[in-house]
Amino acid sequence: MSFKNQSATSEYSLEFDPSNYTETAVTVNSKTVIYRAYEGIVYVKYPVDTTYQIMNIYVPVEYYEEGQSIGNYNAKTAPIFFPNPIGGYMPGTPMSPSIDMSGDPNGALLALSKGYVVAAPGARGRTTQADNSLYTGKAPACIVDLKAAVRYLRYNKNLIPGDTEKIVSCGTSAGGAASSLIAATGNNKDYEPYLKVIGAANERDDVFAAQCYCPITNLDHADIAYEWLFNGINEYNGSTMTDNQITISSQLKSLFPAYVNSLGLVKGTELTLDADGDGTFKDYVKSFLIMSAQKALDDNTDLSALTWITITDGTVTDIDFSEYAGYATRLKAAPAFDGLDLSHAENGLFGSVTINAKHFTQFGMENSTVDSFLADEHIVKMLNPMNYIGAQETDTARYWRIRHGAVDRDTALAIPVILATKLDNEGFNVDFAIPWGQGHGGDYDLDELFTWIDNVCTPQPGNH
Repeated sequence: MSFKNQSATSEYSLEFDPSNYTETAVTVNSKTVIYRAYEGIVYVKYPVDTTYQIMNIYVPVEYYEEGQSIGNYNAKTAPIFFPNPIGGYMPGTPMSPSIDMSGDPNGALLALSKGYVVAAPGARGRTTQADNSLYTGKAPACIVDLKAAVRYLRYNKNLIPGDTEKIVSCGTSAGGAASSLIAATGNNKDYEPYLKVIGAANERDDVFAAQCYCPITNLDHADIAYEWLFNGINEYNGSTMTDNQITISSQLKSLFPAYVNSLGLVKGTELTLDADGDGTFKDYVKSFLIMSAQKALDDNTDLSALTWITITDGTVTDIDFSEYAGYATRLKAAPAFDGLDLSHAENGLFGSVTINAKHFTQFGMENSTVDSFLADEHIVKMLNPMNYIGAQETDTARYWRIRHGAVDRDTALAIPVILATKLDNEGFNVDFAIPWGQGHGGDYDLDELFTWIDNVCTPQPGNH
């Protein structure tokens, strides 16, 4: 079989070459950052596509000088920042340090300035194809590739500066979902056959911590969560839903309470919903919005025009949840993820070698408007971190930072709340917030992110 972009070499070495680098100097916040760039490293023995199954590794030059350190870190203790480039479950090439249009450093460059080692992997995605047109990046390829990259780092831990026990994953949107997956599923055997096929190193693939910006995750329950939030709001992205889509919205909404109730989530009390979608879980989701609005108010944001927020003596005491949903606005028609005509990005994620798109929910399959197939349930399972948090023979990351904007409508607010609560219930350390006024995006609070990473990488009393 001929694979696109693969050289004639039948097997790549997993040995890191410390001598193959360029040196770069960049000024960050009035400080000159000099680093070695090791780029385009194939991280598996048998790559399917060397455009994507590569990693860029960047190391501050201080770590090659005897006894040098940056802040509290040195060549042995520096955390390894692991930012993935995945968006829309498309293939992504490794990111590199840069200054953005407004003159600010991106995450990779800021990490280097703070003394981190940066290991930026690429990964296959839903549109990746071989020269013979077969699809080579459908699920679970994106998460398998990230795991292989982590294994490469551990395999070469004596050759690459940085602490492989302090790998911190980061991603946004589908990349946020991938970050949650790499953090939730460490060393789980479900992925082993896929890792063997591409010749991943025989090493562990768990990570220490994860930043997940607006993770488009829990895809097999994302449609019902979306309609629980947006049912009754029929305008979306400049269009109006059809009568059939409005009916589908109500059908999907009605399925959400049973899912929430099946999770056994607890925060002081059991988090549940009644048949109408009301209950302690809804109150809990609302509590994060109230906290977010309060922080905005404390930061002198004028909320007076938002009459659905109740403010008494400078304190946000209540939010009308349905009015909030109207304020956030619907972005997608029902169903938002498992398109009945197989047109959505997520349908493409769950395709196969020869089939571009499939349904991944029973509802989508039963209501399909085109000839279709249902994705293999085991593959759907492997793309949902909820199935692995606290599972046996799985090493889930200890530390999590999850952010979802208060006006982010790419997935329902309930999805990251469910993820954060499950992690919390299983005893993991979770920093979850809903930034007020923030839409779909990531890397908007990098200073706070790296402060958090510094805190979790430097053990404090009560951090364990």
